[in-house]
Amino acid sequence: MRKLSVDEMDRMSVEEFKESEKFPFVIVLDNIRSLNNIGSFFRTADALRAEKIILCGYTQAPPHREITRSALGAEMSVAWEKCPSAAEAVEILKSKGYKVWCVEQAEGSVLLQNFEPDGDAPYAFVFGNEVEGVSDAAIVGSDGCLEIPQFGTKHSFNVSVSAGIVLWDFVRKKIT
Repeated sequence: MRKLSVDEMDRMSVEEFKESEKFPFVIVLDNIRSLNNIGSFFRTADALRAEKIILCGYTQAPPHREITRSALGAEMSVAWEKCPSAAEAVEILKSKGYKVWCVEQAEGSVLLQNFEPDGDAPYAFVFGNEVEGVSDAAIVGSDGCLEIPQFGTKHSFNVSVSAGIVLWDFVRKKIT
């Protein structure tokens, strides 16, 4: 066994990515403060072929050196837009037919392993601030909260790690 070279992976170009069919989900970032986390979201969105990222509140937008450092150029392939607040983004997405789920530990949350995406409906997943989590206003407007089971002493994952877990689980459920 050996590692594959980048050439052997036969990845699409940025132009091919932009033209490609995306999985039916949008990522909403609610006041993410770490530029490295933002870059990680772009990289995950590229890897899982997300429709776009919506950057809300004080979440920084590309171009920025620190975002590029962890995005590795994915900020050039993934569509993104700014929105004043996650609550406003939730309202807009719901009006367009998206099912909106916040990734948060909340009363009545659904454990990730019990979450079943509804048919062909498009989804949006809201990820919150590294300290405060998803804003209450975004939660109130959403269809519900997803919670990732945890078994250690800490009460949360890094927000970009949470994204990798939740979004891979969603894509896996859509392709099987």
